[in-house]
Amino acid sequence: MTIQVFGHKSPDTDSTGSPIVWAWYLTEVKGQAAKPVLLGEPNTEAAFMLSRWGFDKPEIISDVNAGAPVVIVDTNNPAELPASVNDADIRQIIDHHALIGGLKTKGPIDITVRPLACTATIMVDLMGDDAARMPEAIKGAALTCILSDTLEFRSPTTTDHDRAVAEKLAADLGIDIPSYAAEMFAAKSDVSSFSDAELLRMDSKEYNVDGKEFRVSVLETTAPKVLLDRKDSLMASMIDVAKEDGADQVLLFVIDILNEEATLLVPNDLVKTVAEKSFGASVSGDTVVLPGIMSRKKQIIPNLKV
Repeated sequence: MTIQVFGHKSPDTDSTGSPIVWAWYLTEVKGQAAKPVLLGEPNTEAAFMLSRWGFDKPEIISDVNAGAPVVIVDTNNPAELPASVNDADIRQIIDHHALIGGLKTKGPIDITVRPLACTATIMVDLMGDDAARMPEAIKGAALTCILSDTLEFRSPTTTDHDRAVAEKLAADLGIDIPSYAAEMFAAKSDVSSFSDAELLRMDSKEYNVDGKEFRVSVLETTAPKVLLDRKDSLMASMIDVAKEDGADQVLLFVIDILNEEATLLVPNDLVKTVAEKSFGASVSGDTVVLPGIMSRKKQIIPNLKV
């Protein structure tokens, strides 16, 4: 059976590109038939990557069959995976997030979780000398993933190794990193065709904080004003999105890539309390700017308090 390789729901660039990279490796190097699949529509930056490097959009699946062989990348959280994932035959996990627990495998498997900024960086390492065999398109996908997850090395999750791998890939491809990253971020910032609910779910993860269920959403952009001009409708949509998703509250952080800061929308007293207790912020309106906050994984989630 063909191995399905997938990342998390609401796929960003890493959860779109890394399945493509690893499915290529399994198929072409390891001789194991594999294909990338997605658990939702890719975001605009991921769609740019697919177009730029000539990939067809992978099939979008809603669940997995019992016993189907799968490889999970860029997450290990059951809440971000198909409902029947524990009935599948999980063969491997490659990730760079904290361990959540709850996945069940049919036997011992190969698990790699490393404190790097991007899953694609780990994959290049795991390939070893075989990484040199990557065709240009696969190298392009890996480079795009790393530049996306590191926000062109601005994110505090960035390591020297992530940068070195990206620079090697860019050199191989003859790509100027600042110019290419600018193209990526322009694509990421084009959200005009998305509804408020789609934006709130586009890059979001579910977390329980002191008994409160939060959907923690981030929107990374070089044009924050476009999003902040929609703040009233976004905050109104939070009520329905939270209710539909079984959350107490949606927390939306608009990440300004160039100015390296986040703006948190503050629709009510609960979010005001979260902002003040978590980030030491002084809140006087329906938004609050959090200087230096760029990473959900490293700076937002670990600090959340209610």
